[in-house]
Amino acid sequence: MKRIAVIGALLANTLLAGTSLAGANQDFTLVNKTGYTLDKVFVSPSHSEDWEDDVLGRETMADGETVPIHFSRGTTTCTWDLKVVYTDDDSSAVWHDIDLCSVSKITIFYNRSSDKTTAKYD
Repeated sequence: MKRIAVIGALLANTLLAGTSLAGANQDFTLVNKTGYTLDKVFVSPSHSEDWEDDVLGRETMADGETVPIHFSRGTTTCTWDLKVVYTDDDSSAVWHDIDLCSVSKITIFYNRSSDKTTAKYD
């Protein structure tokens, strides 16, 4: 009888975890602290072959701006990749495996001396 109770509890936990994942909100706030204007923002399930549509929701994002990023993909994964494209030269920066079920704000920075774009997740 104890085994049945343990199996039932494990099954209930699994179902609850799946339910919370299905209702997870993957939207986030993007903060541009790069010193440059962004042209496009793409979000896709981690390591997907397709970036799909630009989710910036406007023409460009100036340095210092904060923009809410809302997207609907019909997938319940929490792990996403992010790609930003700069307006000046169409160069881009990509981050993989961001847990958007726990991250609500992403701030990106550009370091001119190292020529690297980095991100901080909150």
